[in-house]
This record gives sequence, structure tokens and C-alpha cells, in this order.
Amino acid sequence: MKIILFIVGSLRKESFNRQLAAEAERIIGARAIVSYLDYNEVPFINQDLEQPELEAVARLRQTVAEADGVWIFTPEYNISYPGHLKNLLDWLSRPVVPGDYATPTVINGKKVALAGAGGKMATGKCREKLGELLTFIKADVMTEPQTGVALNAEAWTEGRMILTDDQLASLSRQADAFLDYIQ
Repeated sequence: MKIILFIVGSLRKESFNRQLAAEAERIIGARAIVSYLDYNEVPFINQDLEQPELEAVARLRQTVAEADGVWIFTPEYNISYPGHLKNLLDWLSRPVVPGDYATPTVINGKKVALAGAGGKMATGKCREKLGELLTFIKADVMTEPQTGVALNAEAWTEGRMILTDDQLASLSRQADAFLDYIQ
């Protein structure tokens, strides 16, 4: 059975993107094993910390390496991705063998899907820039379909996301496509 690693780009426990990921997990059901990446202990990227390899970074790399695919659910911060998500990807882009830039990184060739829930732009700019970054670090990004959710006013006032039928259909199409993509 395939393993899909979910990365939520919001640190808030009840974030809209965590809710979106939970809905995607429900849609995937028993068709794959879904796990969530906990990267709270990963420090800011710093070459002084690269060697010896930190335990938190070793766990991060191992978890990503074991996944058949990575699905990122992220909000849009000022028409881009959150800094802590960029930091995580920076760590994944570093060589596993110190100073050996000829060997692949754990993100190299990893199949990645993108989705996000946010304001009226439905995280479009974030997903665009994140796709550019992931392509640069040699991830294998599934460019279509993607799911972008523009949250309604009630989501912001009540703190919970209620997806429309169209948004659920979009997420379901993306889940099906990503399962095919990682086969």
C-alpha cells in the first residue's frame, strides 16, 4: 500500500489547512496510508547545525524518504508560502551526505501535490510560487489538478471550514489524480 505524507503549512492546531488535509484523508480512505509530518522541532536552517546531523532533521528526512508521495496543504502568507514551510523545504533540499552536492536529496524526485485554503485568491499565488520552489529543488510536482479553497466569511468568524460541493469535488479529483500519480 502506498504511503502519502501530508505536510500542513499552518502551525495552528485547528487551521483551515489541517481541516482540508483531514477531508483529503477521509476521501483517500483505505486506498493509501496517510500520515502527517510533525516538523515543530526542526530548527531554522543553519550550516553550523548541519553536521553532525540533528535528530529532528534525521527524522524529517527519514519520514519523507519513506513516503511514496507528499501532499502539501498550505495557507498563503502575503502572496507566498509561510516561512516555516520554506525552512522545512530548505532542510529537505540539503545533501544528506555533507558537502556532496552530486548525491540526490530526499526531496529529489519525490512526487508532490499542492492544495490550500485561504482568502479570496484561494492560495493561487502561494501554490504557484511553491511549485516553482519545489521544481527548483527537483521534486516531481503534480501541477494539475490542484485544489484552492477561498474560505467564506463564516469560516473566518467561526473558525471552521465548510466546503462546498464543488470544492469537495475538486479535492476528490485531486486525491484520485495523486493516487494515480504515485503508482
